[in-house]
Amino acid sequence: MAENAAVEIRDDREHSTLVAYEDGTSAGTIAYFVMDPAPGALVAVHTVVRPEHEGKGIAGALVREFYAMAAREGVPVVPLCPYAAKWAQRHPDEAPEAPGELVREAERQLRRHPELF
Repeated sequence: MAENAAVEIRDDREHSTLVAYEDGTSAGTIAYFVMDPAPGALVAVHTVVRPEHEGKGIAGALVREFYAMAAREGVPVVPLCPYAAKWAQRHPDEAPEAPGELVREAERQLRRHPELF
């Protein structure tokens, strides 16, 4: 599905969310955390698009921007979110694979973030 050009994506680091807005309304989010020691990696935990915004490419746009944001910050992405992991497999040129030990550490650190479950 083509990505929606009318979507604005903003990072809300304070609340650990990357938010997509369509016409000024929150349309979807990626919940994430920054691995310790910061900035070890950005870890995508959940990708959610509101039902009324599904099928517009918003989830893909969020994940693409999440990887771009990590690249700008010079850190890897660990896609623990199933959607983000599947997107990364389909876009290996935009989504470098995280080393296995980094993934295991991200899984360990996720347990310290119960607000993201």
